Amino acid sequence: MRQLSKSKIIAYRQCPRRLWLELHRPELKDDNGNQAVFAIGNQVGEVARGIYDAAGKGELIDIEAMGWDAAYERTASWLAGEQAPLFEAALRIPGALALADVMLSDGGGSWRMIEVKSTASVKDYQRDDIAIQAYVAKQAGVPLSSVSLAHIDTSFVYQGDGDYRGLLFEVDLSGEAFARETEVAGWIAEAQEVAALPEEPEVEPGPQCWDPFECGFCAHCHRDLPTAEFPLTSFYRMRGTKRDELVAAGYRDIREVPDEHLSETNSWIKELTAKGETHFDAAGAAAELARHPGEPSFLDFETIAFAVPIWAGTSPYKQIPFQFSLHHRDASGGGRHAEFLDTTGADPRRPLAEALVAACGSKGPIYAYNAKFEKGVIAGLAQHFPDLAVGLMVILSRLVDLEPIARRNFYAPSQHGSWSLKAVLPAICPELDYGRLEGVQNGDLAQQAYLEAIGPDTTEERRGQIRRQLLDYCELDTLALVRMWEVFSG
Repeated sequence: MRQLSKSKIIAYRQCPRRLWLELHRPELKDDNGNQAVFAIGNQVGEVARGIYDAAGKGELIDIEAMGWDAAYERTASWLAGEQAPLFEAALRIPGALALADVMLSDGGGSWRMIEVKSTASVKDYQRDDIAIQAYVAKQAGVPLSSVSLAHIDTSFVYQGDGDYRGLLFEVDLSGEAFARETEVAGWIAEAQEVAALPEEPEVEPGPQCWDPFECGFCAHCHRDLPTAEFPLTSFYRMRGTKRDELVAAGYRDIREVPDEHLSETNSWIKELTAKGETHFDAAGAAAELARHPGEPSFLDFETIAFAVPIWAGTSPYKQIPFQFSLHHRDASGGGRHAEFLDTTGADPRRPLAEALVAACGSKGPIYAYNAKFEKGVIAGLAQHFPDLAVGLMVILSRLVDLEPIARRNFYAPSQHGSWSLKAVLPAICPELDYGRLEGVQNGDLAQQAYLEAIGPDTTEERRGQIRRQLLDYCELDTLALVRMWEVFSG
């Protein structure tokens, strides 16, 4: 019998095939950005230790340093004779093991178990997680008085003093978790049966491949499935149950799906795709742009959101701008470019806001793509810096969104149901290729690059390299808007 960790049992809950592959063919797994998720989780866990052990009397069970057997023994000894907090407590029963994030004595001989998550609310799959933790702890003989999940409270405002009390919000899940003991015992037994199989179990790919999160073995499990040139993901906003129903009915390509299953927009997408035609209402696009006279500017922000805020006056998962690019086109067809990027590690908001007000001037439309995002960023800056609010709100009032203009007037089959800038741009201006950029080619990579740039261990040479890559990427984003505007305006 294997000792299955909680994460392996959760893998079984998502898909038995995933569990088997985790155990027997781990080399087939794609990372899918999990390292970034783990890094956030580790950061939140470290902060949690400071919150729950302000006096510094607790202990962290370090598995890598101690080894598993010593970790189990130390955990059992601590829970039997100490009252100070214990972190990463190692618990095991025949067939299963778990690491408890936080164990707090209730002063009466029992313990409160708290699982710390970096999400902003309790997710359904985390309820399974908590039930497994509670079951393993109780079966291991730990006297549990309660079990809770502590998630990020997005209303928390960091004061900049290193005090993160209030960052975590606890939800008591004791009754639910304790009531699922029989269910959890069944999961463990079933997972053991799958783990012991000599061959990979046959499980048809389906919704479980992405629910509750994308499985790292998707490429392996989907390798022999027929591939469609225009899969159902090429429909506009068709996800979840509706798409699953069409897949179950045998449809793979959007051109196969009868119109009675489709919205008006998706019927139109299907028709254009089947014909291989691009729709462009040039007159309609030009007429919409003509409603916004004056010399145009084009704006794009890059932002970062921290689970654990690092600057005073900021909150968890709130988008903080650290960079902008602004192209301006004058009446003669010429133009200028302004940009801002702060990689010092200091709070970039005020210098960015000041530079933005100076760069935008006071007249003419300012185009953005999906401008709701830019409006939110500017409104947040105006709220935080009242002395700059007038200038910032003038900028906000001048914003014009290019995305709905594109949605109403342009579609190419290569967009695959999406009107994101990265989907529309290659159809309109194929010469602007993000793939030619070095290092930073999309928003996720921009965030990762920024985090590396402000890291204390990053050399000045590397920081300069990252800075150039970020500037090139953001400039291309606004240059793309310029080109789109030129095409649409005729």
